[in-house]
Amino acid sequence: MPSPLLAPLFGSPAMEAVWSDEAAVVAMLHFEAALAVAEGEAGVIPASAVVPINAGCMMLDVDMAALAEAAGIAGNTAIPLVKMATAKVAEADPEAAKWVHYGATSQDVMDSGLVLQLRSAFKLIEADLARAMAAAAALAKDHRDTPMAGRTWLQQALPITFGLKMAGTLDALMRHRERLAEVRPRILALQFGGAAGTLASLGGKGPEVARLLAQRLDLSLPDTPWHGQRDRILEAASLMAGLVATAAKVARDVALMMQTEVGEVLEPSAPGRGGSSTMPHKRNPTLSATILGAAGLTPQLLATIAAGGAGEHERFAGGWQSEWLALPELARLAGGVLARLAELLEGLEVMPERMRVNLDATGGLLMAEAVQMALAPVLGRLAAHDVIEAACRKATGEGRALLDMLAEDAAIAPHASRDCLAELLDPAGYLGAAGIFVDRVLERYAAS
Repeated sequence: MPSPLLAPLFGSPAMEAVWSDEAAVVAMLHFEAALAVAEGEAGVIPASAVVPINAGCMMLDVDMAALAEAAGIAGNTAIPLVKMATAKVAEADPEAAKWVHYGATSQDVMDSGLVLQLRSAFKLIEADLARAMAAAAALAKDHRDTPMAGRTWLQQALPITFGLKMAGTLDALMRHRERLAEVRPRILALQFGGAAGTLASLGGKGPEVARLLAQRLDLSLPDTPWHGQRDRILEAASLMAGLVATAAKVARDVALMMQTEVGEVLEPSAPGRGGSSTMPHKRNPTLSATILGAAGLTPQLLATIAAGGAGEHERFAGGWQSEWLALPELARLAGGVLARLAELLEGLEVMPERMRVNLDATGGLLMAEAVQMALAPVLGRLAAHDVIEAACRKATGEGRALLDMLAEDAAIAPHASRDCLAELLDPAGYLGAAGIFVDRVLERYAAS
């Protein structure tokens, strides 16, 4: 459950509002009101009962403390909430109160209410995704040709561009946007099955009521009720966990690139942000740290939801209840993470000069492959590899530049002048298709 003290740090105000207790109650009451309309249109309940039920649900001032206490006894929030709504309707129309929640079960109310909350959450996720993509696209464009050290296993590998790193982020975020669009019809589906998924209490009118109810709530109409099939909830959780993982990848790289000895980027600054309580000189990667903190929790939350799907028969105990805790928390974390990712990318300070210094930190060793590939046609790939490897070891052992070692090597000198070797050792000349890859992603983003 969110801590009021930590919610502003790990969440976002908008997402917190979506998953507040008040929002959950409103969503369930919205279901009950729409159910009455649908059943009235289908002739299941008297038409005269529809308006009083709607008014009672919309005007109900829920005592949240009393609801919580009653839920602890009843086993879920829907049972006492329906009782409260029924009592409210009865104040104005006792006859209409007989038809509140007619033919539905508690899980119908809670699952459909949850779906309505997910719809609101998806809208916020979409908005923050758009912000993050726009910022990543701007960085990719501005730094399309900014060379930096590519790193594998935390060691310098070959030159890349910062634009390529940001294009990779943009590419991943666009895939998440595609996933979000694809899953919406599947996840945002009505849950309405009655006691055991047959709607038997509504006689032959169950399917018609379900159709009208889905239409009223603007949800897709599934072929079967899904009380016991939790793949929709798992898919929603997986989507959010994936978003967090992508943001965490960016945060990890930014935190590493902000190290004093690296200094290639800086998080956006503001008074009071990133400082230390004792060291005035510090500029800490606080946005990245918050994202990574949330990322540390999401796998467990996702695992909880995945495990909860292995339930018993048509409706089950335990797994469904664990969703009540895990899914809102996962959504809160995902919302907070995306808001911070957008803020991070929008204000990221890039240091091309420092990137160039780091490219030169190994005295040319970073570019050994470029020389090897240039000599391979004349020496043979394996022979070129052995010669360059020996030169690299000698350069490291003697503390000299690789260019000097190569220029003095008798096996290399006949095939490459010092000027030619210097050109081969220039990182800007060994960026491969980095620019093409950046352009591809930016073109697809611009067309979307």
